[in-house]
Amino acid sequence: MTDETSATSPAHDTGLTAKVAEALAQLHTLGDAGRAARDKAANRTTRKTLGVPASALGDLARTLREKLSVDHRVILADALWQDGTFDARLLALRLLTQARIRPDDGVWARLTEWVVQFDCRAIADAGAGAISRRLMADPARLDVVADWMQAANVWTRRTAIAATAPWAKMNHPSEADLAARERVLGWLAGMAGDDRPVIRQAVEGWLRDLAKRDPARVAAFRRA
Repeated sequence: MTDETSATSPAHDTGLTAKVAEALAQLHTLGDAGRAARDKAANRTTRKTLGVPASALGDLARTLREKLSVDHRVILADALWQDGTFDARLLALRLLTQARIRPDDGVWARLTEWVVQFDCRAIADAGAGAISRRLMADPARLDVVADWMQAANVWTRRTAIAATAPWAKMNHPSEADLAARERVLGWLAGMAGDDRPVIRQAVEGWLRDLAKRDPARVAAFRRA
């Protein structure tokens, strides 16, 4: 995966309005009514669902990422997010999911705006994937994630836990990574008894990942 740089061309020069309409049309074409009903039920969402398979969403996102600069990708993703359709929001998040994006300030800004609007498991999972890559690019952003851990929105809290999972999965963490890991563990200590099962499950998943690398630390966490 190659680094990307931001373009400065005005959005109207690249026909982004047409690209938004084209992307939405493609989502409708790729949708399936039966899958849409299953997606709606599985995520307990009231959003309109189109039933686009995950593989098709991934392929479409990959194609769009290859064609667009970072700035234009952010603009397109924001338009898809504002559309509000379940599948359009998933595509918006996938457009911004990539390890190396330079500069990534615009991507991070959109994600921090959207995270408080997450409202179901699939969107939270996709958001965590995008956010985790931005945290790895700049761990100082954990200062922002700290506030999400206390959010009223359960899906924002779950995303915050899942987005920090890379620190639980590191086989050879640096001193800075160990400090970040301990910071997250401090947050999880206050969430392990959360009254929402989705939060308790996320905490347990994080601890299971860490136990594969540092079982002694997880044992100490559970004894505390």
